[in-house]
Amino acid sequence: MDHTSIGEGDWETLQSNLEATIPVYDRINRFATFGQDQRWRKMVQQRLPEQGKILEIGCGPGSFAENLEGRDLTCLDPIPAMLSVAEPRVNEKRLSKGYSKAMFVEGTAESLPFDDCSFDAVCTLFSFRDWYDKPKGLSEALRILKPGGKIVIVDPAKINRFHGWLGYLYMRVWVGSYARIICKQKEHPWKWLTKTYVHFGTTKHYVEMIKGTGFKNVKSKLIFPGMATIWEGTK
Repeated sequence: MDHTSIGEGDWETLQSNLEATIPVYDRINRFATFGQDQRWRKMVQQRLPEQGKILEIGCGPGSFAENLEGRDLTCLDPIPAMLSVAEPRVNEKRLSKGYSKAMFVEGTAESLPFDDCSFDAVCTLFSFRDWYDKPKGLSEALRILKPGGKIVIVDPAKINRFHGWLGYLYMRVWVGSYARIICKQKEHPWKWLTKTYVHFGTTKHYVEMIKGTGFKNVKSKLIFPGMATIWEGTK
């Protein structure tokens, strides 16, 4: 496992641990981010086009998708159990607001089951670090975007090695202690999410990777209070 990829064995173990987070996913995320996760999701929504086809890669249990206003939304995740939770949660909310149902698709970022130039925007929230081949996933996102289409990524921030060390301590001690209490087990699934953070690259690493894939106008923004980064780019 490194800042570009996750080995097959590690990735499979990670997926089983992510599935185990479903019952307490939102509760622990809210605690871990001091409630800022909801604000960060709004920041992503504001960066997406107001009309058109949107793809969320790694939708998880639907925490972002349920509050996305309008748009023609497709949600993709590699874990069937995540999709089973997300689909009723998201579509009940969308229908209550008069929006069309979102489409839910099982798949990975590295092999998107969509035609070339078929989406106006792609977003991924707290999922990018779990892609098993980040350059390949970014290439796939570029392929399925229409010319001028946009990618928006949010994931934990790591400005440099020292900042990353502080983030590791925060996730291991603060988030890990809470997760042990909520999950009622010592070997809780958030241990694996800490591991993916340890091997996650810096903000600059991914700016260069996104540019190297072929995206233009690439920029990043450290989000208050320094716990996450938003990356943006256009095709």
